[in-house]
Amino acid sequence: MWGCAERHRAELVDPAAPVRVVISTPAGNATVTVEVADTKAVIDRGLMERRSLGADAGMLFFMNKERDWSFWMHDTLIPLDIVFITKDLHVAGIARDTKPQTDTSIRVGTSSLYVLEVNAGWSAAHHVEAGQRVQFENLKL
Repeated sequence: MWGCAERHRAELVDPAAPVRVVISTPAGNATVTVEVADTKAVIDRGLMERRSLGADAGMLFFMNKERDWSFWMHDTLIPLDIVFITKDLHVAGIARDTKPQTDTSIRVGTSSLYVLEVNAGWSAAHHVEAGQRVQFENLKL
């Protein structure tokens, strides 16, 4: 999956400040505070074995290239929404209410460079849909 490609690393603007993903929706901005996964080890682990995730918390994955990424819920204990984000920072698609502890391949059928995992139901509650604009706060791209 990773090959020898150089990692696209996240660079913080302010190391003491949180990283946030902001999605512009018709109902207003949907904001989630995230942990950043930008190394193979952290990406491979993701949110596995976590028993909970804060209401407006998540994990933002920096993938090594743009493609139709596939995720799974192996050893992930909580249901998630997985939001795939294009390199030009738009929602590519959303896998909603994924089932915990399954090895089924989860994809949206279109290319993305970033992937956001949040609690299941978060994207519906915040009116997040494909095509909406995404911003990263406290990250240099």
